Amino acid sequence: MAKVWEYLFLNGEFAPRAHILAGLTLAQVGARPAGAPHSIYEELWHTEMWQRIVLERDAAATRLWEDDVLFPPQAAPPDLPSWQELVGAFLASSERAVELSQDEAWLDTPQGADNPGFTWRDALSQLAVHNAYHLGRIVLLRQLLGCWSPFPKPPLADDVDP
Repeated sequence: MAKVWEYLFLNGEFAPRAHILAGLTLAQVGARPAGAPHSIYEELWHTEMWQRIVLERDAAATRLWEDDVLFPPQAAPPDLPSWQELVGAFLASSERAVELSQDEAWLDTPQGADNPGFTWRDALSQLAVHNAYHLGRIVLLRQLLGCWSPFPKPPLADDVDP
């Protein structure tokens, strides 16, 4: 079961999370293509904030959510190091989700009084779906901006020359 969580939070299905967020300029992460409600930066900011709320019960992030601040006040980070810090925080938190998932007993404990009957397994599953949605939006934004390189898939065993 441990590999499932790693797949859901770090490497699964469409592309490794680090690949989705790599190689972007400040202009690219702050751009909103025509018709897009959010930039890449805004999408990741929201996703990282929600991950902190779920995994860490982060008080500052929870207050933002309670005040209906679901996205940052600006479309772009102030500078490239701020973007890189956000990416690093998101990826580290994703790795933390995988670490937490290794404890089967913890996964089956109630998440808290605010979610009766909801276990940490439920919370991680919901968080993985939420992350996939927003990471998919980031891939779409990258495609619209012309800065997406699909992650190369490894060859199948039948395709490898002996």
